[in-house]
Amino acid sequence: MRRKIVAGNWKMNGSTELVEQLVDPVRDGVGALDNGVEVVIIPPALYARDVLVRARGRLSVGVQNVSQWRSGAYTGEVSAAMAADLGCRVALVGHSERRQYFGETDAVIAEKVAQALSAELEVILCVGETLNEREAGDAEAVVTGQVRQGLARVAAAQWSRVVVAYEPVWAIGTGQTATAEDAQCMHRAIRQALAEAGAPAETISVLYGGSVKADNAAALFAQPDIDGGLIGGASLVAEDFLSICRAMPAGAKG
Repeated sequence: MRRKIVAGNWKMNGSTELVEQLVDPVRDGVGALDNGVEVVIIPPALYARDVLVRARGRLSVGVQNVSQWRSGAYTGEVSAAMAADLGCRVALVGHSERRQYFGETDAVIAEKVAQALSAELEVILCVGETLNEREAGDAEAVVTGQVRQGLARVAAAQWSRVVVAYEPVWAIGTGQTATAEDAQCMHRAIRQALAEAGAPAETISVLYGGSVKADNAAALFAQPDIDGGLIGGASLVAEDFLSICRAMPAGAKG
């Protein structure tokens, strides 16, 4: 059976005040859920310790990026081992904003995945196509290529700590969302690419991200190959985020 996961990516948003106002109600609200969803908070790294303290073990906490290097003279970088040492459980890798604004290639992303897994972190690998790629009919080839290349260094014993998040770039922060049916088709293609790579595809959680809100989450999460969501802006408002968590249907996935 696959894990059901809702992860909140704060991106470059946050403050001590936001941590104080947001984490407590999310933690307490998650405690009242009975649908088996796992909830992850992924703040900027500077606030990870504060979130960990308030999460009290009821929420998983992650970092938004890790270095492709283990340690050394790389000023400004945060290693996977450092994130694990702090108590984080999850590393977000390959987000489209990292690809677009910081020039991260699939090869670099594969190195980051390997570093995170070697530090015993769970990895959420982000994949997704641009609007131009979709309109050209290349969406599936682009996304499945990102899956294969980004996870090329995963060992057999590490697949249980791999999650994939499909975020069509044209839907991130735009208010546009892939229809539930379109998202399902891509999630199925991702699962097929995982199987072709030798992964236990039917046990790996695949999340959808891209303008997920309370009013569309239930339709997305009802799809057979959509196991949860990677949430951006809505994760910055406690009740909005909890509403998305509540939208996850009870019962097993997979």
